[in-house]
Amino acid sequence: MRRPRPFKPFEKPVPGELFVWVKRVSYVELAIFLGLLFFWDRTRLRDRDDDLRHGPTGSASAALCVLIWIACIRHEAPYTLLAATLTPFGPIGSVIGIELIERKGWGIAPAAATPQSATEQT
Repeated sequence: MRRPRPFKPFEKPVPGELFVWVKRVSYVELAIFLGLLFFWDRTRLRDRDDDLRHGPTGSASAALCVLIWIACIRHEAPYTLLAATLTPFGPIGSVIGIELIERKGWGIAPAAATPQSATEQT
């Protein structure tokens, strides 16, 4: 179980277990988004309005945004990741944001301050 930390609003977030789940859900949402985009292009559904392609990706995007928001509140993800997810690109923005966080350390505490980073757990 996670120990509560004292509230320090200006500290940079430290990736934890929830960040790993955010990463997994982002990749699943990206796969759903690209699969539906491919299906839409190949079956020529461009001319008619079909709720089949909007339902799964819309609900998965909303769930992803809520999960990232919770991670931001728990100081396990930076708010820039939430902003990248809320762009019109959706799951593409979240995956790019996650890669920038993991590779460049953007918006998170230095690796020395992180006992178990999210990259070590996956």
